[in-house]
Amino acid sequence: MQDKAVYVRIGQNIRKYRLQKGLTQEKLSELISANDKFVGHIERVERIPSLDKLIKVAQILEIDLRLLFD
Repeated sequence: MQDKAVYVRIGQNIRKYRLQKGLTQEKLSELISANDKFVGHIERVERIPSLDKLIKVAQILEIDLRLLFD
């Protein structure tokens, strides 16, 4: 795995913004057309998301993509 700290940060930020929107992991996974466990795996750094999936997550959460990396 590359720099795990980056993926930890992405997972934490997805969780933060997902909860702010009132979405479950399963619902967000559904909205980005992914397996129902996908978002949970990203949040726990068990999977590495593609840029395409990160873009979809940011769009659904209505945030700038850069916020996932902050």
